Amino acid sequence: MILTVTLNTALDITYRVRSLRPHTSHRVTEVTERPGGKGLNVARVLAALGHEVTATGFVGGATGRALQDQLTAFAGVTDALVPVEGGTRRTIAVADDTSGDTTQLNEPGPLVSSAEWSAFQEAYEDLLRSASAVALCGSLPPGVPVGAYAQLIRTARTADVPVLLDTSGEPLQRGVAARPDIVKPNADELAELTGSHEPLLATRDARRRGAHAVVASLGPEGLLAHTPQGHWRATPPHPVRGNPTGAGDSAVAGLLSGLVEHLPWPDRLARAAALSAATVRAPAAGEFDRAAYEDLLARVTVTDEANAA
Repeated sequence: MILTVTLNTALDITYRVRSLRPHTSHRVTEVTERPGGKGLNVARVLAALGHEVTATGFVGGATGRALQDQLTAFAGVTDALVPVEGGTRRTIAVADDTSGDTTQLNEPGPLVSSAEWSAFQEAYEDLLRSASAVALCGSLPPGVPVGAYAQLIRTARTADVPVLLDTSGEPLQRGVAARPDIVKPNADELAELTGSHEPLLATRDARRRGAHAVVASLGPEGLLAHTPQGHWRATPPHPVRGNPTGAGDSAVAGLLSGLVEHLPWPDRLARAAALSAATVRAPAAGEFDRAAYEDLLARVTVTDEANAA
């Protein structure tokens, strides 16, 4: 069983409009609503790949109930979310059909009490007993300590469960110091962590700060990995036009599934890059275009970057 942790779950709502223009009214051509937050997106992609997944994190209020009702529709994902008094947040993505761009609006999430945080940690320890790997994903809701991910990483390491971290800012800085097996920042998060805007140098620096392996998302340019086994760049054959929301989460699913399947790093990276690009073609985060994925997987280029690094 793969465990995903989404401390700041969300109900993701995506609006499609013909052209997004400030200060005007818009007719929405399509609305989709899905359980969201980065870890839940990862869980749904993992389940679509055939893995048994348990999703945990916080959930509360009417929005949380709607999220859980929808989560039951996804085969292969077990709901182990921990209830809180506050209400689960919503995220709004506005997809512009003309430009292909997406505008994202993210609510902050519920205020989590110290008792609720303690209850989650107990549930997390229990779930780790049957986990083959764990993904810690996304932002922290108000009230959760900024060092929460570092604490959860140490707990996973004590349980001998490999852990992937995908977050940003100070939670990422503290989490990297706790020595996760993999961190997966995007280019901006990597630059904020290391102070370097040169991805090759920045991934190496992130490993020096404690991460066992670093895989950076570079948007349409694919993925750059710095690992103990080598350094690689995975590049899709061409840019994919669509909604990029959730593309990084699909990359996490590709990396984590490759880890538990004991794939070599180049194969993990090819899968992650293909899934990420195929998600851009899907209507909402947590989904991917299966035909596009299978086509891209055979055409992703993975090159050895050892000399450049």
